[in-house]
Amino acid sequence: MSNRRYKIAVLPGDGIGVEIMGVTLEVLEKLGQLCDIDFLFSEALIGGAAIDQTGHPLPPETLELCRYSDAVLLGAVGGYQWDELPSHLRPEQALLGLRSGLNLFANLRPATVFPELIHASSLKPEVITGVDLLVVRELTGGIYFGQPKGIFTSETGEQRGVNTMAYLASEIDRIGRVAFAAAQQRRKKLCSVDKANVLEVSQLWRQRMNALAPEYPDVTLTHLYVDNAAMQLIRWPQQFDVIVTGNLFGDILSDEAAMLTGSIGMLPSASLGATAPGVFEPVHGSAPDIAGQDVANPLAQILSAAMMLRYGLSEPQAAARLEYAVAEVLRQGYRTGDIYTEGMQRLGCKAMGAQVAAALA
Repeated sequence: MSNRRYKIAVLPGDGIGVEIMGVTLEVLEKLGQLCDIDFLFSEALIGGAAIDQTGHPLPPETLELCRYSDAVLLGAVGGYQWDELPSHLRPEQALLGLRSGLNLFANLRPATVFPELIHASSLKPEVITGVDLLVVRELTGGIYFGQPKGIFTSETGEQRGVNTMAYLASEIDRIGRVAFAAAQQRRKKLCSVDKANVLEVSQLWRQRMNALAPEYPDVTLTHLYVDNAAMQLIRWPQQFDVIVTGNLFGDILSDEAAMLTGSIGMLPSASLGATAPGVFEPVHGSAPDIAGQDVANPLAQILSAAMMLRYGLSEPQAAARLEYAVAEVLRQGYRTGDIYTEGMQRLGCKAMGAQVAAALA
């Protein structure tokens, strides 16, 4: 028995989540054998599947399982059949419940352009060749959570919408430390994105990032205003290694970065807290229109498992081995339908997973 044993909460969820999760667990089992790691998987309900069985998108027992696990591997939630439910009972509420229940304040979204998929992007090959960046987004503060917020009646009787962008220095410091640490594991470049020429909250953001920099002397810190950063992501994305920014700007920039790669079916993510287990999930949704047909792309879920190994379990060598296996399968010309081009070998979900497992060896 290995002394590296990890309890993983497995939340397949809805739609293709069930298929891609099944494939990913088989790949992790194989990886565990090769790397002498024991994964103890415990499955629980979330999203629409949980609503159907318990009446709630995030049952208390699911959250409890997650709290006492080393990491949480999540598939996808949602589907047409739950669209008419009141907002507090929608499957997507489970994601917000997980973030708040586990105090997950940092969202990590990598955007890596695989050489084999370079023509899937809408940008010119010379612009995106070699792009490998990570967006670190603050997840629980900023304008989405600041008070006061709401639609009020002004003194003149006119309606007035209000949202408040606010950050405590401690909130900025903790997301900054996550970003600096991530940069240390990568190419040691960190770009902090703000709007300090206009917003006082961004001026504090920039002050705190500069104050943290001496703690990480091996990391080069730069700053960009958010409008320039949005332009630079399209103009010259190779310049970026790690980008750190607040909730609103991160929401927008991470989706912009995702489109560099050409396929949302390839993108993993991680949500991390200070001490609680992290949640690792693909960026794509539950794709109910293709669920159960064995045609979904499992690679984003598999790459989310690699992020779990790297950032959640501190197993960077196992993570690198899994990432290499994904790259090797693409090099060999295997494709699911969403990334298929003429001349490649088209595979279903299970067959793609089997090829990744084989490439691990």
